[in-house]
Amino acid sequence: MVSNRGPVCFARAADGNRTARRGGGGLVTALRGLVTNHDVTWIASAMSDEDRVVAAEGDGGAIDETSRHGAPYRLRLVDHDPVAYSGYYDVVSNSHFWFVQHYLWGLATAPNTGRELRAGWTDGYGPVNRGFANAVIDELERDPEAAVFFHDYHLYLAPQLVRERCPDALLTHFIHIPWPEPDYWSALPLDIRLAAHEGLLANDLVGFHTDRWRRAFMRGCADIVGAECDFEANIVHWNGRDVRVVTHPISIDPAEFDELRVSEAVLAEEQAIVESRPEFLVVRVDRTDPSKNIVRGFRAFGLFLERQPEFRGRVVMLALLDPSRQGLPEYAEYLAAIEREARSVNERFAADGWRPVDLQIADNFPQAVAAYKQYDVLMVNSIFDGMNLVAKEGPLVNERSGVVILSENAGVHAELGEWALTVNPFDLEVQADALHEALTMSATERRRRAEAIAGFVREHDVEAWIEAQLADLDLLALGSPS
Repeated sequence: MVSNRGPVCFARAADGNRTARRGGGGLVTALRGLVTNHDVTWIASAMSDEDRVVAAEGDGGAIDETSRHGAPYRLRLVDHDPVAYSGYYDVVSNSHFWFVQHYLWGLATAPNTGRELRAGWTDGYGPVNRGFANAVIDELERDPEAAVFFHDYHLYLAPQLVRERCPDALLTHFIHIPWPEPDYWSALPLDIRLAAHEGLLANDLVGFHTDRWRRAFMRGCADIVGAECDFEANIVHWNGRDVRVVTHPISIDPAEFDELRVSEAVLAEEQAIVESRPEFLVVRVDRTDPSKNIVRGFRAFGLFLERQPEFRGRVVMLALLDPSRQGLPEYAEYLAAIEREARSVNERFAADGWRPVDLQIADNFPQAVAAYKQYDVLMVNSIFDGMNLVAKEGPLVNERSGVVILSENAGVHAELGEWALTVNPFDLEVQADALHEALTMSATERRRRAEAIAGFVREHDVEAWIEAQLADLDLLALGSPS
C-alpha cells in the first residue's frame, strides 16, 4: 500500500511518551479493512516530527505496527526533505493537480504557471515520488511476489520509476478524485501532463470511482499520450503492455456508523442540535475546499428564502465545515468568501433571533454525525467530486427521512442519483428550487428515497470495494485478460 498519508501519525505526549493516533482522511478510513484482513506493508510519508524519529529508528525500513482492531501490519515511513515535500504537496499536488482535476480554474485568469510550478515539479514532486519508488523497490526485493497498490494524485511518477527497476512487478493505482477531459489538461505544461498520464500507464491496472472518470482518463491517454485505447474492453495499449482501466465506487463501513450514531460523543452533540433546531434543518458537511461549492450553496439558500418567504424563521442551514489547507492562499481566500456569504444571507434575512445560516468551522466529526441524524435536507452541491462520501454517510444514520440534494458532478451521483434531487452545481435557481421541493415533499416519497439510499449503501459497502480490487489483482496475477 502506497499513499501520501499513512494509517497512523506519531507524536510526543506532555509526559514524554510516544503516542499514536489514527491518520486523517477518508482514504485511511476506507483502507482500514484491508489492513485488518490481509498481509499489508503500508508505505507513507513521515508527516510529523515524531514520524521522522520513528523512520530514523527503523533506519528507513518498515516497523511492525498493530491496527486499532488488533491486526498486525508493517509500516514504512518515508522521510522527505521538507523543502522538497512542500513543492510536492503544496505547489504541485494541491495547487495544480487538485485544481486541474476538479476544474477549479477559470482559464481567463488562472493558472499562471511559471517558475514556482517548475521548481515544485523538478525539486519537489519528482524527488518525493522517487523516494516513494525507492521504498517500494526495497520492499519488493524483500517480497518480489507482493502486489503494489498506489493511491491518488500525489504519486503519478512513482509507478514508472518502480517499473523501470522491477519490470515484472504487479502494480495498480487508484485515483480518488475526478479525471478531467483532455483539453482541460492543457492548463498544465505539456511535459507535466505527459508525465502524469505516462506514469499511470506504467501500472497494470488503474482504477476510478466512476465510468465518467475512467472514460476521461482513457481519452487523455489517446489524445495526450497517443496511446491506443480499446474503449470496449477498457484497455490501454502502451509501450508493449496492456493496462486495464476499471471502475470501483468507494463506499463506507456501515458498522462503524452504526456504532458512531449511538456513541456518547454523538448523542451529546445531537442533544445540542435538537434543543436548538428549527422546524426544518438543512445540513451540509464539507471541507472548506473550493471544489465543495459552499459559497454558491449559501447563495442558493438565500435565493430560496427570497422566493419562499413562508419558510423564513422555520428553516436553518447548518454548515459544519472542516478547515482545509489554510496555508495555501486559494484556500484561505475561499474560507473568507464562505464567511462573507454566510454573513450576507444572515444580514438580509435574520429576524427576531432567527439566523438562517449557522456556520461552524471546526474539525468535529461527532457533531457531523449528529447533524446527519437530524437533517431534513442534506445538501451536496460539489462543483466536481471524485465520489463524496457525505452523500453515503448521512442517509445511513438519518432518522428523519431526509432528502439528499446532489450535484450531477459528484461521483456518487452515478450510484445514488435516482433517489436524490439532482442539481447543476452552477445553477442557483435549480438549487433553490430543489430546496423547496425537498422541504415540501410528501412523507411517503421522502421515506422511499431515504430508505433506498440507505439500503444501497449497506449492500455496497467499503468491504465490497476492497474485495473487487483484490479480485482484479487475482485476475492479473493469473494472467487473465478479462
